[in-house]
Amino acid sequence: MNIKHLLFTFSLVVTTAFASAQTKTAANPADVDRGYIVKVGDTAPADFELALTDGTKTSLKQLRGKVVILQFIASWCSVCREEMPHLESDIWQAYKDKGLVLIGVDRDEPLEKVKGFHQQMNISYPLALDPGADIFGRFANKKSGVTRNVVIDRDGKIVYLTRLYDKQEFASMLKAVDALVNNKTASLN
Repeated sequence: MNIKHLLFTFSLVVTTAFASAQTKTAANPADVDRGYIVKVGDTAPADFELALTDGTKTSLKQLRGKVVILQFIASWCSVCREEMPHLESDIWQAYKDKGLVLIGVDRDEPLEKVKGFHQQMNISYPLALDPGADIFGRFANKKSGVTRNVVIDRDGKIVYLTRLYDKQEFASMLKAVDALVNNKTASLN
């Protein structure tokens, strides 16, 4: 009876360990892509137009030759609100006159709400509308969340992707942006 109990316990431990390993393996791809359907090194999707809140329109095709950051946001997103002042001061104010374009792409909210959000956040970089999250859906799974930055080089290649606001990741993105804007050939990581 004691051996049966020991064998049962042993098989339970092995089964639990195996199930745990399977769960961790299955979770890894989601951790790696963080909801993105694009990856670093891809050419950024450019088959869309960005309608800015001031009525002007632009596109990634028109912005080719500049370093572009698309920040996917929404007014209801608390992490977006935490990150936006840092993007304003550390990236937009530092690099806007050096060939960088930063556009906040607001996920599926009406124009008046986005204008109010822009004013409330006290930022000067432009915001664009994304009805139906169609632009967002070109970069990430529509079921995944906002607060994402997509950094695109002058040739239209994605060089950096962020998710949520993490100070270390933001600092690393800032180094990548600085290298791109200043045409440094050093590693962007």
